[in-house]
Amino acid sequence: MTALHPQLEKDCIVLGEFSLCSLLLLNDANYPWFILLPNREDISEIHQLSTEDQQQLMAESMFFSHCLEQVFQPDKINIAALGNVVPQLHIHHIARFTTDACWPAPVWGAVTAVPYQKKQIVTIKNQLLKWFEDNNAQDFHPLDQTPD
Repeated sequence: MTALHPQLEKDCIVLGEFSLCSLLLLNDANYPWFILLPNREDISEIHQLSTEDQQQLMAESMFFSHCLEQVFQPDKINIAALGNVVPQLHIHHIARFTTDACWPAPVWGAVTAVPYQKKQIVTIKNQLLKWFEDNNAQDFHPLDQTPD
């Protein structure tokens, strides 16, 4: 796994790794908010990845989007690669609901983050792992980094 930018390290829980990307859970229970982080050094933009890595990133993003859609059943999935604060390439995947804390506005800085309780993190990890198993995600390797 590529070293995390300090802001990602502070804000996220590492759940595991696909063949290209690490899967992070943003520690904010307001939304199911995940990040795919390509494990490549010194990359800040998608176009800087090799063609093969670009295709793999898209495949992992679409696979994970299907997971979000089926596990959380959101009204909308927001996918974005901004990088204004964290220059390390990372792609946000946020399950949005018409009932969430700031619908329909963007989530960035809209409300104070609510940290997950350990039990909630375990539940989310188990839901994702079950979906991955049921959908043949053979290239996903979970990491046990649930905070105390």
